[in-house]
Amino acid sequence: MNKHNQLPLAGVRVADFGQQIAGPAVAMVLADLGATVVHIDPPTGPSWQHPANAILNRNKASLRLDLKSQSGLEQALGIIANADIVIESFRPDVMKNLGIDFAELRQQRPELITLSMPGFASNDQLRRDWKATEAVVAATSGAFTDMGFNRVLMGVNPSYSPLPLGSAYAITLAASSIALALFEREKTGRGDTIEVPVAAALMEGLSYNSYVVDQLPERYKTMRELEIEHRKLNNIEMDLSYEELQEYLDPFYRTYLCADGRMFYCVCPSHRNHAKRALQVLGIYDELIAEGLPDVKDLHAPICEWDGETSIGVYPLPKKWADIISAKMKRAFLQKTSEEWGVIFGEGQIPGAPHRTTQEWVNCEYTNESGLIVEVEDAELGVMKQPGPIVWFEGEAEAMLSPKARENVSFDDAISRLQAAQKTDQSSRPRGAEIQAASGDGWLSGIRILDLTNVIAGPHSSAFLSRFGADIIKLDPVTPLYDPLIGILFTFQAGVGKKSVLMDIMTPEGREIFEQLVKSVDMVVMNAPERQMEPLGLDQATLSAINPEVLFCRLDCFGAPRKGRKTNYIGYDDIIQANSGIMSRFGRPETPEEHAHLGTLDVNCGFAAGLGMALALYQKRKTGKVSRVRTSLSAVTNIAQLPFAFDYEGRGPFDEPSGREVLGSHALSHFYQTQNGWLFLDAKPTELDKINQIAELEGIKASEDVGRFLSEAFVTQETEFWLEAFRRVDVACAEPLSIEHLRDTYSRPADQKVGIDRGSYAFSIYADHPSGHCVTQIDQYAIRPAESTIKAATPTEKFGHSTKTVLAELGFSNEDIDQMLAKKIVATKWSNEFLPS
Repeated sequence: MNKHNQLPLAGVRVADFGQQIAGPAVAMVLADLGATVVHIDPPTGPSWQHPANAILNRNKASLRLDLKSQSGLEQALGIIANADIVIESFRPDVMKNLGIDFAELRQQRPELITLSMPGFASNDQLRRDWKATEAVVAATSGAFTDMGFNRVLMGVNPSYSPLPLGSAYAITLAASSIALALFEREKTGRGDTIEVPVAAALMEGLSYNSYVVDQLPERYKTMRELEIEHRKLNNIEMDLSYEELQEYLDPFYRTYLCADGRMFYCVCPSHRNHAKRALQVLGIYDELIAEGLPDVKDLHAPICEWDGETSIGVYPLPKKWADIISAKMKRAFLQKTSEEWGVIFGEGQIPGAPHRTTQEWVNCEYTNESGLIVEVEDAELGVMKQPGPIVWFEGEAEAMLSPKARENVSFDDAISRLQAAQKTDQSSRPRGAEIQAASGDGWLSGIRILDLTNVIAGPHSSAFLSRFGADIIKLDPVTPLYDPLIGILFTFQAGVGKKSVLMDIMTPEGREIFEQLVKSVDMVVMNAPERQMEPLGLDQATLSAINPEVLFCRLDCFGAPRKGRKTNYIGYDDIIQANSGIMSRFGRPETPEEHAHLGTLDVNCGFAAGLGMALALYQKRKTGKVSRVRTSLSAVTNIAQLPFAFDYEGRGPFDEPSGREVLGSHALSHFYQTQNGWLFLDAKPTELDKINQIAELEGIKASEDVGRFLSEAFVTQETEFWLEAFRRVDVACAEPLSIEHLRDTYSRPADQKVGIDRGSYAFSIYADHPSGHCVTQIDQYAIRPAESTIKAATPTEKFGHSTKTVLAELGFSNEDIDQMLAKKIVATKWSNEFLPS
């Protein structure tokens, strides 16, 4: 049998009208997973002329249609009539005005699933009709202004990043919505109309940068935050050099120079074991102990109750010990090459990796042997290295590792392919008169998930799914592994919508309860490399023996469709940022710098895992197959770098704009100062005629230095003047806004509603948050189905809050539970305070 036909979306047919990155990439993900996709371009070809189109349109049949002509429109409608899913990524109402009305189509065919991906929400009356390029969405959403403590201290604001983060988050969110809608359709026969605005997706991706905890205890402030406060209070200029900045970084969370003159990124904060292992392999642990390095036993106690001034495993460390440890670590790292340290840290289960460029990442042995990078024989570019799949199923991944090159076809051929795919669809879903009316339930109503994950990516995956009605049980150990900053503060985002249970599953009694939980759920999700699975009793054989019907999702750091030498290396978002080239791009190879957005890859890995879980549920519902789905930080870094993460013979140099001084890609896509602030212009060279129509810019076509011409012109008027001028001629531009501004403007008291009706931005203020602090955070609002319900998130519970409730649901009596509490098999708290002071 053709392996491609065994993929989870085999038989699913997609009409892809998407342009730029987000829309086509969603269809690419579906095609990678086995769907039959027909991609439609305008007569002049893709609106984004770029080699990355070879990636976006792989595994697709492509043709060009003029939707403004009667014949082109009729052919487009003919393709849609043979599709299960239609995708578009234009401004609101563009498709409708061309004669393709999704509401009308779904009245005729209620089984149809439609996906729209506008830059700004269709109900955003201010911005819906803006020309919403990647950079315009990023600038408007605070992505170029809130670039982290480093950029603040260096006085760099605004900053430009070429990473298409808005599209990257929109891809995983939108693909997840399609998988969930397919799952629902298997039950009811009914599709849905879905909108995923790229701006809303970006805000969800930046959720760890945008939430605010009022009166945050001092212990959680880093040296950088304290220095920023000091400088603001004393009116001192923010002017740190890159070298000076390094001394404000925690020793377990920074870059070190190695013997080969290259850099290594160490990320071991907040976890006692990881930090200790790092110091031991560096050969400096014993001398630090001899010098009196304290060891606080209970990091979750209030700081006033500590039995020492600090401890390894605490983030951030106080400056005194940070300086002592950093000095020793700097000397130690100089003893070996960055590559040698990469192996030592990887084999020693310590998070750390050498800094590398995107070019090195795309061409390195591990990414190629493992399927993180695949080869495609493109008709135009030849053998091309491209990103591998972002989600795969164990035992089925090989069929995804030899993608077919993009192919131009005729209309008749496109129809034939769609009709052939329909014949392979073995779904027994309700059809015709049996299609049910919209239930109004969440897509995952009645689904139960057991979450065994930690830190950000794993917990964020199930938190993401909570909005669709899933019942999620978050299981943690009775003794915390991480300090409160990572172990608790991050969970204010990653723990929403869950029941928290504390249990020691390594005890016989705890294991028995765990097995009952596994029997009671549809899905188990965890984040760990393969070698940790069997000792924990979480390998496939063990879990399948407990519950043969349970689905399993696993995400990790270096995981890939095939095994390789880094398969079992552990790590975090920052590790892959360093190793895949993101940090070298953001700060330059000689001065690498973490991409400022907290959870840049973590959050998207969580969304990708949510996609995987939705696919597993769909596949089981459709075929009865029980599967184990996978994703990793390494897989999703490729879509964050989609315009750069490829190579082929004759490719130009990997010299795309990078570094903290860069303010754009070229003179027409660039930040400029105005009379009262900043403006980001995002025009194409082909739009010079339009720009020349603006009276104050007349003559730009004759200018020998467009950048200087614009710089001199822009400072003569205020930002608002230029915004209006460029919008009159339909040229993309935006004022860079801060997340703080958006939060102040679009926050409301939490009302148990999702802010889908509030446009592109919506925050909720939880004045009575379980932590005792007032917490403001972005709504779970990026996915907007017309018929399915999206549930407002419940705030993160205190750890162990639901232990007794869940045990009672399993049939344990109050007496049983009290005995387990006394034996510390289970617990109802980590400390008296939710967020230790």
